[in-house]
Amino acid sequence: MQDHYLERVVDLTEPEANQLFGMTSDAARQIILNSPAHEVNKISGSFALVARCGKTVKMARSLDRPMRYFLAKRQEGPVLIVAHRIDVIYSWLKNERLDGQFHPSYTRMVPAHHVVELQLIGCPDPDPVYTRFFTPQSKSLPANVDEIGTAYISALAEEISLWLRHVPASEPIGVCFSGGIDSGSVFLTSYHVMRKLGMNLSRLKAFVLDFGRGPDLEQARAFLESLDLGFFLEPIGADQSALDAGETIRIVEDYKPLDIQSATMALALCRGIRERYPDWRYLLDGDGGDENLKDYPIEENPELTIRSVVNNQMLYQEGWGVGKIKHSLTYSGGLSRSYTRTYAPAHHYGFCGFSPFTRANVISVAEAIPFIDLTGYDVARLYDLKGEIVSRGVEAVTGLRMRVFPKRRFQHGALPEVDMHRQLPSQEPDYRKQFLSLYL
Repeated sequence: MQDHYLERVVDLTEPEANQLFGMTSDAARQIILNSPAHEVNKISGSFALVARCGKTVKMARSLDRPMRYFLAKRQEGPVLIVAHRIDVIYSWLKNERLDGQFHPSYTRMVPAHHVVELQLIGCPDPDPVYTRFFTPQSKSLPANVDEIGTAYISALAEEISLWLRHVPASEPIGVCFSGGIDSGSVFLTSYHVMRKLGMNLSRLKAFVLDFGRGPDLEQARAFLESLDLGFFLEPIGADQSALDAGETIRIVEDYKPLDIQSATMALALCRGIRERYPDWRYLLDGDGGDENLKDYPIEENPELTIRSVVNNQMLYQEGWGVGKIKHSLTYSGGLSRSYTRTYAPAHHYGFCGFSPFTRANVISVAEAIPFIDLTGYDVARLYDLKGEIVSRGVEAVTGLRMRVFPKRRFQHGALPEVDMHRQLPSQEPDYRKQFLSLYL
């Protein structure tokens, strides 16, 4: 009977959101379907792609694009629904009267940097097969901060240049900006690349979220004015009373407190830009910079030590990795999971977002850094390293000497931290209940 099944694939991934450089989506799908997995790394740009031949389905995504799937049962055969959101899958199932099979935890996220292969052969469903397509070489750079910085920011500039050349010349460019290391380096590198390419610099703005009393506005102004670039700064005012964790949970489809807090601020910024500029489309940001240079407070996570951070490849980008006990099939891990904090707010308000730190060529340079040689497993040294690498690289590549401020999370810079925690209490069980209530 199995041979008579009519398997079906429903692709709801919004193909128009793919931004590929140098090849078509059809050509990219052929690579995913027919080539060895490592060839998928040749697909340049932002993508979430589904390829099928008969009962075989393969899926792959870039780090900056969420991609989910759900396998439903029908009498005539299985149906695979693929989308960037859980609620899109749920809506389709309701329309087909298949929602009785649904629970949000039954959805699966395609992990970044892997090809996921499924066989649509009915009951019992075989497990998916995961094959890595991106394996950067570790610790291959010399232990020289100047060389590392130059290589890192050069790769950043190349990705920004490639992206900018595909943005229509009439479109303005916004950078989600705080004056921190990541958004600061993205802004200065974008400024440099636009000048080098002869682009109109009046297209460029640095948008900073301002609730009236947060430290980011002062920091952003000091960052730019130190380089006589203060005229690019544009504060986006927001009302603290409008912050709504429930709205964020619905849009981001997750419940991790730090990500919900960050995404709530991202929503406020995107909402403010959209209200002021109804037709604005293109935004850059610095998400992924902390992950690349391993700049998270190790002491806040009891599962981590500096040895686990510097010895596990792409730990912050991918979590503990596919096939490990702590890897969530529903949510993936690391930035592969949490990039929805950036993607979903921008997408919700109609922006085409881009973080060059998520591109494989930039991550490859970061993974080539010999962190052990440079830190000697000293935590304080690891925290200092990011500012040194990025600032020296920016100066070498752009000639601009950027200021380096102490690390501060996005949600702690837009308004005072005490106010932020009062407005967005960090209780994961409560957030999880709010998320599940959307479906149960």
